[in-house]
Amino acid sequence: MTEGLIFSNLEKQTKDNILFPNFDLTLAPGEIVAIYSTLNVRKMLLDLLRGKAVPSNGKISVHGKTLEEEKKAYMSAVNICFYEEGLYERLKVEDYFSFFIKLYDSGYRMEELLLDTQLQDKRRVRIQSLTESEKRRVHFGRIIIQNPDVFIFEEPDLNVDMETRRVYVNLAKKLQEKRKASLILTGNLENALTVADQVFRLDENGLHVLQVAEEEESKKEEVHTEEKDDEAIKPFQFNKIPTKVNEKIVLFDPQEIDYVESNDGQSNIYIKGESFPSLFTLNELEIRLQHVGFFRCHRSYIVNLQKVREVITWTRNSYSLILDDKAKSSIPLSKTKMAQLKEMLGLK
Repeated sequence: MTEGLIFSNLEKQTKDNILFPNFDLTLAPGEIVAIYSTLNVRKMLLDLLRGKAVPSNGKISVHGKTLEEEKKAYMSAVNICFYEEGLYERLKVEDYFSFFIKLYDSGYRMEELLLDTQLQDKRRVRIQSLTESEKRRVHFGRIIIQNPDVFIFEEPDLNVDMETRRVYVNLAKKLQEKRKASLILTGNLENALTVADQVFRLDENGLHVLQVAEEEESKKEEVHTEEKDDEAIKPFQFNKIPTKVNEKIVLFDPQEIDYVESNDGQSNIYIKGESFPSLFTLNELEIRLQHVGFFRCHRSYIVNLQKVREVITWTRNSYSLILDDKAKSSIPLSKTKMAQLKEMLGLK
């Protein structure tokens, strides 16, 4: 089977409102794709994927079969890992996994499963005694036991600890190596960028690519910045950074800023968990802030290095910066920028 998951001219309207207009998207075997959207859009996509809602137009198919045409083939090829889902909490982790291994006649071995979910030390612990993050890993274990061709993850690493995030990223890459397709439905852009090959935004205006050819774009932006430097740009003497709030211009000192994120051409400045729309593009902000300890860590992010507490390596090509703020914000760090950061820190 090579067709994978296909959204064909899919559209959904609710009463007089368009939740999202028609769009096409193909998820081929071995691809990891994320759709960044509101909660309402995510819930509707999940309902459409499992036949709980009917599209206003278009269809969803897996390996060329829709749910209506061939329910058994469709349901065996796709499985959903919901953000909130019940578990048999009185069972021990080992017994729970064993039940599903037998139920689905899975080729997964128990020791491999416990290792992949990092639950070796919890194998004889009842699920009800696990932390919420550990329960999330049990969810991951159950869905990979079922071994579908297409995995759907709803907010896979929302509100979990670092260990569980590592487990998820490693599992996603392992599934990719096995030529499994993964669709991530999320409202967290940074989490999507960490693991997905492609990230799309879906809203009332349709489906739009958010992240394409990161390395190539980064190189172009770096060359562009160097060209500006060659033109002998003078440092900006006025250090305050203006933002617009309710038709008023608010000025912030650079050291108040935790990080800057660009989304759909709009740059937003984050300070103590609050977001403020910037009057400048990300490139303009990079020039204004680079002399006061800010670093372009990703094509969509600038971070205040004084606020960085940890550098997390998820995979060989996937990194994040953890900030020293109340929310312990996680910011993506691209592969090329990781090399620059190491050089700045004097690391080989």
